[in-house]
Amino acid sequence: MARAGLGSSWECVFANDIDSKKAESYRSNWGGNTLKLSDVALVQTRELPGQADLVWASFPCQDLSLAGMGAGLKGDRSGTFWPFWKKITALKQENRNPKIVVLENVCGALTSHEGKDFTAICEALEKEGYKFGAVVIDAVDFLPQSRPRLFIIGVQNDLMSLDHLRKDSPDDKWHTDALVKAYSQLNTATKASWIWWNLPYPANRAVNLADIIEKKPTTVKWHSEEQTNRLIELMSPVNLAKLQKVRKEKRLKVGTIYRRTRTNSDGTKNQRAEIRFDDIAGCLRTPTGGSSRQIIMIVNGQSVRSRLLSSREAARLMGLPDNYKLPENYNDSYHLLGDGIAVPVVSHIAKHLLEPILSDIGKAKKVA
Repeated sequence: MARAGLGSSWECVFANDIDSKKAESYRSNWGGNTLKLSDVALVQTRELPGQADLVWASFPCQDLSLAGMGAGLKGDRSGTFWPFWKKITALKQENRNPKIVVLENVCGALTSHEGKDFTAICEALEKEGYKFGAVVIDAVDFLPQSRPRLFIIGVQNDLMSLDHLRKDSPDDKWHTDALVKAYSQLNTATKASWIWWNLPYPANRAVNLADIIEKKPTTVKWHSEEQTNRLIELMSPVNLAKLQKVRKEKRLKVGTIYRRTRTNSDGTKNQRAEIRFDDIAGCLRTPTGGSSRQIIMIVNGQSVRSRLLSSREAARLMGLPDNYKLPENYNDSYHLLGDGIAVPVVSHIAKHLLEPILSDIGKAKKVA
């Protein structure tokens, strides 16, 4: 999805993933010549051609997200960052380290281990000669899905001044309180390499949840009346009131539901169906991240129907076109998409940061 977001003006010369099913999906859409199916720790720098303009790394989020167990960068999955970073340091020794590095993860990376994980990443960037900064972008600005993600963007510090792409202070739109706090914990040397990236605000989102719903989905079936009623029974009074309010409006409304385990005041736990009717889907997640699959509920007066979100609907929530090939197995599709990056978010970063940086680098070389 990062490749889809970058678009046709970029050429991918190497890709890596350890998941065979994700690799199969990648190859069906992009071909397999550039993809190496392997643990990143086993990738050799001799396999990486030339000097890349950009290296994009979305290391696994489970050990950093709220749904994970909080192992941080020492975890088995998010801990893949360090084997990846060894490739960057090795490329530097070969005088071909990438001009730009983008690291993407959940916002939990800012607070994991009281901010120590984020500090470690920033210190690694500074040590290898990168100016860098971070932004938090929510896909909801582009798509009807609540999906905030952290993007750390580093540029070789001897390539350009970056003055026109930086701000003197944080911008509330892109630099959350958690990000500002994480920055404040950096040491003086690391702060000296920090950039408050200057991104334009996106235009108002034109797509709502109802716009992405399939009339005749093929990958999921509608629930029976009993199954739908069971969902309603799982709703708390607050969520039930949301449903009753929409029913009274007597017009078609689409809501999304996650089933969650909640602790009652007496310490007991119950499964709850939590619904929202704000024309926005909840964040797509994978079952391995500790969350259930998302359900949609379509209400039109007293008529209430429910079913799982379809594979194509999930793809649309990630900004993928309808001709993007998805795995035939529903769970494989949902896992792929729940682990992905919102395509228009990548496009926004590419258009307003990555491409201007590379353009300026080219102009600087011509002047020299």
